[in-house]
Amino acid sequence: MIRTSPDAVRAGLARRGAAEHLDAIIDLDRDARQIRTQVEEARAERGRLSKAIGMGKRDGADTSADEALARELGDRLSDLEARLADLETRRDDLLIELPNLPEEETPDGGEDDAVELRRVGRPATLDPVRDHVEIAEAMGGLDFDQAAKISGARFAYLIGPIARLQFALISFVVDRVEREGFTPVVPPVMVREEAMYGTGFFPTDRASIYALADDDLFLVGTSEVPLAGLGLDRIFSDDELPLRVAGVSSCFRREAGAAGRDTRGIFRMHQFDKVEMFSFVDAEDSRDEHRRILAVEEGILGDLGIPYRVVDIALGDLGAPAARKFDCEAWIPSQERYREVTSCSNCTDYQARRLRARVKGSGGTRLVHTLNGTAVAVGRTIIALLENHQQPDGTVAVPSVLVEHGAPAVLGASSGGASDRPG
Repeated sequence: MIRTSPDAVRAGLARRGAAEHLDAIIDLDRDARQIRTQVEEARAERGRLSKAIGMGKRDGADTSADEALARELGDRLSDLEARLADLETRRDDLLIELPNLPEEETPDGGEDDAVELRRVGRPATLDPVRDHVEIAEAMGGLDFDQAAKISGARFAYLIGPIARLQFALISFVVDRVEREGFTPVVPPVMVREEAMYGTGFFPTDRASIYALADDDLFLVGTSEVPLAGLGLDRIFSDDELPLRVAGVSSCFRREAGAAGRDTRGIFRMHQFDKVEMFSFVDAEDSRDEHRRILAVEEGILGDLGIPYRVVDIALGDLGAPAARKFDCEAWIPSQERYREVTSCSNCTDYQARRLRARVKGSGGTRLVHTLNGTAVAVGRTIIALLENHQQPDGTVAVPSVLVEHGAPAVLGASSGGASDRPG
């Protein structure tokens, strides 16, 4: 793309403030291609000389001159190959840092420039307003002190009614996304470095990832990584697409740079659970698939009775793989503001290029497009559930869709933290 459409690439990267190395990449690539031509010519000449020397020896001719030329050519070829390897390595090291080219509609700006698309649901008037920690600790559902003793800050025990709420939430969401065509998957949560680079989390997000140095493995911050890995070195047939999967997993993030942010409660933890949707689709279908994933996310929040808003994330706040991203932000009464609980991104062919994920059909072989979306970030959704459905007496009225999946109808009642469920 850089070779054939440098101006278009430059314009897209410039919108993301990431065009500074493009000229260096173009120069290194030009030099590498010139050297590669010389390498190929030298290899061809070496083959010709080798054949001539072999024939001369067979005929008893003096081949010393050709042998001297071959040795000289061998030295020159070794030098050319070393120069080529250096140029290609330098070029590829810069290439791997480039983010995806944005969609034209993606808003410009930074973290504070997301464009609100809509608000759904009306926040309830609560008096008093208790935060999720006060609500959950009153029913014995959270223990931070013991978790800190064995694991440190940003860990928690989810106990009794809160644990049951989590199980019901995951069960409900898995059923919901499966009805929408996403096959449930329990993926590995330790992956090799290639998977992190392939999905675009490395090199930019490396500081946020836990590394297992003795095993050359990394704990994933989202099951997007192993789900994308289902396409590694894979050629799909036309009838295999769209391929939709939903990963159910624990996730791990170091939260580097988040010191002092969201330190109370379970909003920003080192370990948390998610159900993540992931789609492999044809290029022409990715924009529609993006809206489809967003609709699933909104449907889940609607069923849970959580007021939310949808925002179109600005370029400066996009991760490297995303061309466009929508967030759903839930109303958090104790904070009197909306906070992100789900996001969905169209990564177009960015991850597919790195993972070599392709589709073969009547039109030949082409790159697929990949998309991801959070069906539920369990901890943050529990916060929204507890706070938005709290009652004046300190109990929490649980949405019926979760009661149907095993949650108590009321959390915090006198009967051991939960009332009896119907049936």
